[in-house]
Amino acid sequence: QLMESGGGSVQPGGSLTLSCASFTTIFTTYCLGWFRQAPGKEREWVAGMDSDGSTNFADSVKGRFTISKDNTKRTLNLKMNDLKPDDTAMYYCGAAPVCGSYTSEEYDYWGQGTQVTVSS
Repeated sequence: QLMESGGGSVQPGGSLTLSCASFTTIFTTYCLGWFRQAPGKEREWVAGMDSDGSTNFADSVKGRFTISKDNTKRTLNLKMNDLKPDDTAMYYCGAAPVCGSYTSEEYDYWGQGTQVTVSS
Protein backbone atom coordinates (compact mmCIF):
# COMPACT_ATOMS: atom_id res chain seq x y z
CA GLN A 1 0.00 0.00 0.00
CA LEU A 2 2.90 2.35 0.83
CA MET A 3 6.45 2.21 -0.48
CA GLU A 4 9.34 4.34 0.71
CA SER A 5 12.49 5.09 -1.24
CA GLY A 6 15.42 7.49 -1.20
CA GLY A 7 17.33 6.42 1.88
CA GLY A 8 21.10 6.14 1.97
CA SER A 9 24.29 7.11 3.72
CA VAL A 10 25.41 10.72 3.94
CA GLN A 11 27.89 12.78 5.88
CA PRO A 12 26.75 15.25 8.53
CA GLY A 13 25.40 18.37 6.87
CA GLY A 14 24.27 16.43 3.83
CA SER A 15 20.81 16.12 2.33
CA LEU A 16 18.45 13.36 1.27
CA THR A 17 14.95 13.26 -0.13
CA LEU A 18 12.68 10.39 0.85
CA SER A 19 9.59 9.48 -1.12
CA CYS A 20 6.49 7.58 -0.07
CA ALA A 21 4.45 6.25 -2.98
CA SER A 22 0.91 4.98 -2.85
CA PHE A 23 -1.10 3.88 -5.87
CA THR A 24 -4.24 3.03 -3.96
CA THR A 25 -7.05 5.11 -2.52
CA ILE A 26 -4.94 5.49 0.62
CA PHE A 27 -3.15 8.40 -1.04
CA THR A 28 -6.34 10.44 -1.32
CA THR A 29 -8.40 9.23 1.61
CA TYR A 30 -5.82 9.03 4.42
CA CYS A 31 -3.43 11.49 5.95
CA LEU A 32 0.20 10.56 5.39
CA GLY A 33 3.08 11.13 7.73
CA TRP A 34 6.70 10.23 8.30
CA PHE A 35 8.09 8.43 11.31
CA ARG A 36 11.53 7.14 12.17
CA GLN A 37 12.91 4.47 14.45
CA ALA A 38 16.49 4.21 15.63
CA PRO A 39 17.87 0.94 17.06
CA GLY A 40 16.65 0.41 20.59
CA LYS A 41 14.23 3.33 20.44
CA GLU A 42 10.52 3.68 19.86
CA ARG A 43 9.11 4.82 16.56
CA GLU A 44 8.74 8.60 16.64
CA TRP A 45 6.72 10.96 14.52
CA VAL A 46 8.79 13.24 12.29
CA ALA A 47 6.47 15.15 9.97
CA GLY A 48 3.01 15.13 8.47
CA MET A 49 0.73 16.92 6.07
CA ASP A 50 -2.89 17.73 6.85
CA SER A 51 -5.75 17.55 4.35
CA ASP A 52 -5.52 21.31 3.76
CA GLY A 53 -1.86 21.01 2.81
CA SER A 54 -0.51 22.45 6.04
CA THR A 55 2.61 20.76 7.36
CA ASN A 56 3.87 19.94 10.84
CA PHE A 57 7.27 18.88 12.07
CA ALA A 58 8.81 17.48 15.20
CA ASP A 59 10.92 20.03 17.04
CA SER A 60 14.05 17.97 16.37
CA VAL A 61 13.75 18.44 12.60
CA LYS A 62 11.96 21.80 12.35
CA GLY A 63 13.82 24.16 10.05
CA ARG A 64 15.80 21.34 8.44
CA PHE A 65 13.12 19.09 6.95
CA THR A 66 10.34 19.98 4.55
CA ILE A 67 7.45 17.87 3.29
CA SER A 68 5.59 18.05 0.01
CA LYS A 69 2.98 16.09 -1.89
CA ASP A 70 3.12 15.30 -5.61
CA ASN A 71 -0.39 14.36 -6.72
CA THR A 72 0.77 13.44 -10.23
CA LYS A 73 3.34 10.95 -8.99
CA ARG A 74 1.23 10.09 -5.93
CA THR A 75 4.13 10.61 -3.56
CA LEU A 76 4.70 12.30 -0.22
CA ASN A 77 8.25 13.58 -0.15
CA LEU A 78 10.45 14.38 2.83
CA LYS A 79 13.36 16.67 2.02
CA MET A 80 16.00 16.45 4.73
CA ASN A 81 18.72 19.08 4.92
CA ASP A 82 21.61 19.58 7.34
CA LEU A 83 21.43 15.98 8.43
CA LYS A 84 22.91 15.06 11.79
CA PRO A 85 24.09 11.73 13.21
CA ASP A 86 21.00 11.74 15.46
CA ASP A 87 18.86 11.56 12.31
CA THR A 88 20.17 8.05 11.67
CA ALA A 89 17.18 5.72 11.69
CA MET A 90 14.82 3.65 9.62
CA TYR A 91 12.27 6.04 8.16
CA TYR A 92 8.68 4.91 7.66
CA CYS A 93 5.73 6.35 5.86
CA GLY A 94 2.37 5.80 7.51
CA ALA A 95 -1.27 6.47 6.74
CA ALA A 96 -3.79 7.53 9.37
CA PRO A 97 -7.54 8.04 8.99
CA VAL A 98 -7.35 11.28 10.97
CA CYS A 99 -4.95 14.12 10.23
CA GLY A 100 -2.86 15.50 13.02
CA SER A 101 -2.01 12.05 14.35
CA TYR A 102 1.34 11.92 16.10
CA THR A 103 1.51 8.42 17.55
CA SER A 104 2.20 5.22 15.63
CA GLU A 105 -0.89 3.59 17.14
CA GLU A 106 -3.08 6.01 15.18
CA TYR A 107 -1.71 4.86 11.84
CA ASP A 108 -3.34 1.99 9.96
CA TYR A 109 -0.86 1.40 7.13
CA TRP A 110 2.93 1.38 6.94
CA GLY A 111 5.59 1.01 4.33
CA GLN A 112 8.58 -1.27 4.71
CA GLY A 113 10.90 1.59 5.63
CA THR A 114 14.05 3.10 4.15
CA GLN A 115 17.33 3.41 6.04
CA VAL A 116 19.02 6.75 6.57
CA THR A 117 22.55 6.74 7.98
CA VAL A 118 24.39 9.96 8.82
CA SER A 119 28.03 9.41 9.61
CA SER A 120 31.42 10.89 8.90
